[in-house]
Amino acid sequence: MNAFALLFLAFLIGGALAGLVLLRRNVRHVQAHRDAVPAAFAASIPLASHQRAADYTVARARLSGVHIVANAAFVLVLTLGGGLQAVHDAWAAVLAPGGLAHGVALLGALGVLGWLFELPFVLVRTFVIEKKFGFNRMTPRLFVTDTAREAALGALIGLPLLAVVLWLTQSMGERWWLWVWAFWLGFNLLVMLVWPTFIAPLFNNFTPLADAALKARVEALLARCGFRAKGLFVMDGSRRSAHGNAYFTGLGAAKRIVFFDTLLDKLDADEVEAVLAHELGHFRHRHLLRRLAFLAPASLGLLALLGELMQQSWFFTALGMQATDVASALALFMLVLPVFAFPLAPALSHWSRKHEYEADHYAAQQADAGKLVSALVKLYRDNAATLTPDPLYSRFHDSHPPAALRIARLQALQR
Repeated sequence: MNAFALLFLAFLIGGALAGLVLLRRNVRHVQAHRDAVPAAFAASIPLASHQRAADYTVARARLSGVHIVANAAFVLVLTLGGGLQAVHDAWAAVLAPGGLAHGVALLGALGVLGWLFELPFVLVRTFVIEKKFGFNRMTPRLFVTDTAREAALGALIGLPLLAVVLWLTQSMGERWWLWVWAFWLGFNLLVMLVWPTFIAPLFNNFTPLADAALKARVEALLARCGFRAKGLFVMDGSRRSAHGNAYFTGLGAAKRIVFFDTLLDKLDADEVEAVLAHELGHFRHRHLLRRLAFLAPASLGLLALLGELMQQSWFFTALGMQATDVASALALFMLVLPVFAFPLAPALSHWSRKHEYEADHYAAQQADAGKLVSALVKLYRDNAATLTPDPLYSRFHDSHPPAALRIARLQALQR
């Protein structure tokens, strides 16, 4: 083992152990507070609902713990265990190694292996945990249908995308990463434009919002906020899950607002308006653009780093590869990047929680903060979201503020 292999192993094991410790802390904290509803929620959430949320959180955490261990072993087998090299050699028996077709086959095979690894966890999460707690409405037939559609999209879009990336990498000289970055950025912007109209309808039905009174109310809110949308739609989220949500998607003229049918079933008109005002707060504060402004240079830097690593033989040998072609470098980079990025999770989570607070503050200006509080309480209750996460775990992982802190801030805005 060279120094980089030891560093990689240290980050892999250290990240897995840290993840397990944080999960264990969260489980203990949630269980310790299982038998008493926090005072701020005592009048609105029954003890039975609070205990259900605690049990749901613990069940998901235990599955996550198994996933952390299995994922570390999976990455280890593919890298230091020589798994990726074995896949490379298997395709080299039928396709010229280092060629475009071989590279696409290698990366495609890595994607399939990743899907097969995740499949048992998805099945347990969907058909065991979600079913046990009353959330799953996915049938085995619908699951197979969704999987087939995802595979078809992956083949029709993903494989040509990989081919273009590999061709640019091999054909554009030392600065190939600039070309790949520009192509990748353009592709992602294109997806944001076409997703609402052409891709999302492959999986769900979207119907125009039929409630005339609610529609008028939403349109008045949009006018106050200066937001133009192509349409207001209701999505049949209840086909797959009892969880509720609302979001806006698309760019430019393709922007549309989508309500889950489950959300409209749970909230009254005032609460729906308040939830939408929160989502519009993300738009007003340009959170999406700010994230893109961060991700664009970050992705450019990572591609430049990959360009440098591809020239270093130790990068391949340290991670169990004898082959040094472009596709092998890209495959290794995709495997090791999450390992080294793990320590960044608290900073990214903090940034996301800051955006949630900003969106809440905007919602309180455009709608009734009290109605946003009551909507959130209903969603916490009906979605079995724990009210008592471990503070350290929450700081590390949670993209949204803990319920108690979020509600307290909104209540302060009512005064």
